[in-house]
Amino acid sequence: MPENTIPKEAAYQIINDELMLDGNPRLNLASFVTTWMEPESDKLMMAAINKNYVDMDEYPVTTELQNRCVNMIAHLFKAPLGESEAAVGVGTVGSSEAIMLAGLAFKRRWQNKRKAEGKPYDKPNIVTGANVQVCWEKFARYFEVELKEVNLREGYYVMNPEKAVELVDENTICVAAILGSTLNGEFEDVKLLNDLLIKKNSETGWDVPIHVDAASGGFIAPFLYPELEWDFRLPLVKSINVSGHKYGLVYAGIGWVIWRSKEDLPEELIFHINYLGTEQPTFTLNFSKGSSQVIAQYYQLIRLGFEGYKNVMENCQENAMVLKEGLERTGRFTIVSKDNGIPLVAFSLKDHSRHDEFELSHHLRRFGWIVPAYTMPADAQHITVLRVVIREDFSRGLAERLVLDIEKVLRELDALPPNGKSVKRSADVANCHAALANGHVAKKLETDKKTNAIC
Repeated sequence: MPENTIPKEAAYQIINDELMLDGNPRLNLASFVTTWMEPESDKLMMAAINKNYVDMDEYPVTTELQNRCVNMIAHLFKAPLGESEAAVGVGTVGSSEAIMLAGLAFKRRWQNKRKAEGKPYDKPNIVTGANVQVCWEKFARYFEVELKEVNLREGYYVMNPEKAVELVDENTICVAAILGSTLNGEFEDVKLLNDLLIKKNSETGWDVPIHVDAASGGFIAPFLYPELEWDFRLPLVKSINVSGHKYGLVYAGIGWVIWRSKEDLPEELIFHINYLGTEQPTFTLNFSKGSSQVIAQYYQLIRLGFEGYKNVMENCQENAMVLKEGLERTGRFTIVSKDNGIPLVAFSLKDHSRHDEFELSHHLRRFGWIVPAYTMPADAQHITVLRVVIREDFSRGLAERLVLDIEKVLRELDALPPNGKSVKRSADVANCHAALANGHVAKKLETDKKTNAIC
C-alpha cells in the first residue's frame, strides 16, 4: 500500500491504462459468461451497486424480485407447483455455489435416511461423467464425498447413462447429469438416466435421485427444445441449477438452484437470523453479496419474456451453424460438437503432422480472438479440440470474420516448418489407435505434456 494519497484522477488513469492490456471480452470465445447487456439494465445495476442483498429487511423489494425470479425459473423447469404455491430455490453467486448447496441437500437427506435405518452413513458417493465442470470435483473434495466418474471415449464425450447406473450403489447420494457439456455443448440423456435409475431403485429398494447441472443449458432447452424431457417432468430429478450469467443473459455473478419441493431441501440446512433487523432464513455459502445481478436477472426475464429468450437462443444457434459450415468448407477440421445442444462449435484439426490446435489457438490471439484449445478427459486424452462459444453478442459477421482469420492462420502455419511436438503427437495418436485396434494392454505414451495421450 502506498504511503501517501494521490489525486483521484491519477488513480483512475493508472488503473484504466493497465486494464487496456486486458483482452476484449466480446472476442473472448472461451467464455460462456454474458459480456453485453442493454444500457437500461446497466443503469439499474449501477443504482443498486451499494445494496447488500442479504439485508432483506432493509431491501424487501430486492428480496421480492429474487423470489419472483425463483418462481419464474421453477415454472420454466416444469416444477410441480400448485396455482399459488411458491417455488423452493435461491439465488447464488453462480452455478458453483448452487451445486454445492444442492449437493449438501442430497448428502444430508441420504445421511438422515441411513441414520433412521441404522446403517453406516460415512461413505457417501456421487456419480458423474468425467466431463463435469471442476465445481463437482470441488464439492466432492471439500465436503468429503467420493466422486465416481464415468470415463469418456472417442466420439462419445458425455456420460453414458447405462455405465452411470452401473456405478450406483447404496451409498450414492445422487447421479449428476449435465445439460450442456463444457467440452462440446452436448446434452446428456437425462430421460434415459431417469428410466434406468427407476428400474434399479425398484430392484434394489434404494432411492437414488438425480441432480441436473443445467448451468449452460437451462436457459436454452426450454426455448429451443421444449419437448425434450430433462427437467422436473422426470420424477427422479430433485434439483436443478442454472447460471443466470451464462444464457440467462446477465453479467457474471448470478446463479440459481431450484428444488422440486420443500421435502427435497432439509430444514436443518436453513439458518434463521435476526441481527439484521428481523428474522430471516438463509441458505447460502456466502453471506454478503451485491443486489445488482438479481435485479438484472429480473430485468431480463420481464424485458425479454419467453418470446425474447427464444429469439436470442435461435439467433445464437443460427450463428453457430454459420461458423460450423464455414469451418467445414475449409476441409481442415472435424466437428466434435453436436447441432443440438449449447450454441457452440468444438472442432479438431484433421491433420496433426505439422501443427496442432494449441498453435492455432496461440496464433489467433494476434487477431484479438481468444479461442481455447484443450484435451478431453479420461479416456479420450488423445483428442484435442478448439471451442468457440456463441453468445448473444457474437454476430453472423463476427462468425464469418473468424473463419477468414482461421484460414489466414492456417496458411501462415503451413508456410512454417513442422512443429516437432506436433509431429511426435501425430505419431503417438496413430500408435494409440493402432494399439486400441489390436486390443493391446493400456499403456501411457511418452508424449507432449499438453496432450498426455493415453491408450
